[in-house]
Amino acid sequence: MKPTSIQFCGFGGQGIILSSVILGEAAVTKEGIYAAQSQSYGSEARGGQCQSEVVLSDEPIRTPTNEKNDILVAMFQAAYESHRHELKKGGMLFVDSGLVPDLGEVDPSITVWKVPATETAIALGSKMAGNMVMLGFIQEKTKLVSKENLLAAIKESVKEKFVVMNTAAFEEGIRMAKEDAGA
Repeated sequence: MKPTSIQFCGFGGQGIILSSVILGEAAVTKEGIYAAQSQSYGSEARGGQCQSEVVLSDEPIRTPTNEKNDILVAMFQAAYESHRHELKKGGMLFVDSGLVPDLGEVDPSITVWKVPATETAIALGSKMAGNMVMLGFIQEKTKLVSKENLLAAIKESVKEKFVVMNTAAFEEGIRMAKEDAGA
């Protein structure tokens, strides 16, 4: 795998950082892929903008951040506006269609996936699982890390009482991606 940089952005409380941690954990502990993860967030406990990057590679990673990312995952409009310029030409853009309604002009070389992640999570019973819907969708579209290894990392990373909801949301994201929902 060539180095691949994935940036997640949204607001505190959406599980933005957890998503990148789970992706990195699955890559390192389950697949033997190198991963480097970084994160930043505002001083607010919940509601402030946050972002997280994870770089995956078959070779050691020199820096956990890049000026431009291969994949941008935006879960909130303001976060999208702040980070949209950090996506490479030819990259992939995944947005929560209910929370990022305005993409503005997007370079035609970028593949865009509009995913009703939070809306789907609410229908499943917890709006807090929108990140897992999105992670499942991303897994199916990119195959960066296997479904089984991501499921194992989810089970190891979330509190036991949230495992069933998070794995169900992840599986629903995969199902949606297989049906090309969000395209």
